[in-house]
Amino acid sequence: MTKPAKQLKGRAARLSRLMPSGPAQAARTPFVLLVVLLLGGGLITLLLLNSSLNEGSFKLSELKKRTTELTDKEQELQQYVDDRSAPGALERRARELGMVPGGSPAFLNPDGSVRGVPSRASAGAVAPRTAPLSFPVLGPPAPPAASAPSVSSVPSAPTPSSPASAPAPVGPPAAVPVP
Repeated sequence: MTKPAKQLKGRAARLSRLMPSGPAQAARTPFVLLVVLLLGGGLITLLLLNSSLNEGSFKLSELKKRTTELTDKEQELQQYVDDRSAPGALERRARELGMVPGGSPAFLNPDGSVRGVPSRASAGAVAPRTAPLSFPVLGPPAPPAASAPSVSSVPSAPTPSSPASAPAPVGPPAAVPVP
């Protein structure tokens, strides 16, 4: 055995006894394998995370595109409804159905007396207007109540038998194709 060139004394001698003096190669091998496994596992985890983020990104862009398409379709349908609800369009469709503007109205006072002189609406009495009527835009009609009182007790004015002034049939609106 070789003798160390210098003898250590005191504290340095105690510390040197704690340090291994044999070959260090055997202790390094498990550490190197552990580091390689940790780095490999980290890389695989990063690849999996990156691919899942890319997949989510593709789904997000597809959903944004679909949302844009649906928003455009909603705006198109809203424009169609607005065009059909305009006072001029309502008046034109009413005339196509044979409806005429009503005559002068009469009102019932709380005491039961009638204010105003009622008159019957007729197609010849009113000249066609050039400006559209201004009707308020209302929401959809409420469904009829099952226990609603009958309207037959109210006297109605006789109507002419001509088809131009016949009232339009009452029922659900027909399906209208969307352009």
